[in-house]
Amino acid sequence: MAASESNTRPVVVVTEGGPHIWAIVNALADRVGPVSVILESPESKKRLLRGRARRQGWVSAIGQLGTMVLTRLGKRFLAGHAERLIAEEKLDTEPRQGQTIIHVPSANGPQCLDAVARINPGVVLLAGCRLLSKDTLARMPCPVLNYHAGIAPKYRGMNGGYWALASGDRGNFGTTVHLVDAGVDTGGVLKQARGKPKTGDTIASYALRQAAFSRDICVEAVGNALAGRLETIDPGLPSKQWYHPTIWFYLRTGLTKRVW
Repeated sequence: MAASESNTRPVVVVTEGGPHIWAIVNALADRVGPVSVILESPESKKRLLRGRARRQGWVSAIGQLGTMVLTRLGKRFLAGHAERLIAEEKLDTEPRQGQTIIHVPSANGPQCLDAVARINPGVVLLAGCRLLSKDTLARMPCPVLNYHAGIAPKYRGMNGGYWALASGDRGNFGTTVHLVDAGVDTGGVLKQARGKPKTGDTIASYALRQAAFSRDICVEAVGNALAGRLETIDPGLPSKQWYHPTIWFYLRTGLTKRVW
């Protein structure tokens, strides 16, 4: 949808950032219209670890932390693959000159709500940020959508693309744009896209690969929201929430299934 075909109200993206998110932001700016980015500060690793320990126990939480550390190291050692992927898919993965960026401590803080109120957007797209509280969501003045790097509701939560591959479900290596409710990726599904990982892709690059084939559905969903044409679909899939894989599961799956 071109900018001239959509509502003139602006678009807001709330995110912690990252190359794959900027690829989507820039696609929206090119095809829908001006985008204001509300960039929240990353949640501290200590707080994340404690939260996961409360939900899943310390053994799982520490195992997940190990995979997160390994993934970060992998991004450094596999930077050449990421660069080739970005060039091949023609991804624009950096903020552009003149891009409006509003820094806030948290998507759930008053600064975020104040920024949204000032901008008065026609739609808010969440992409890689904290889960919004019920209070924050209730105070949003427009439809709130979420870009989720997994096929919902079957792969809700973290690393949806990885879990589809690790489960032998390659046909559901994909992404979802859905309405946001109080649950974890449980809102009504608007758009889905499926693709395929390529040689050399790992958990460190799946997000970039998924963003490459998901720009269209983000543009379509945001354009439809601006035009007041939001329609949900029923994917007909079971629902399950996933978390980061533990380091021992990740290594075992990589060695036995070649899914890294």
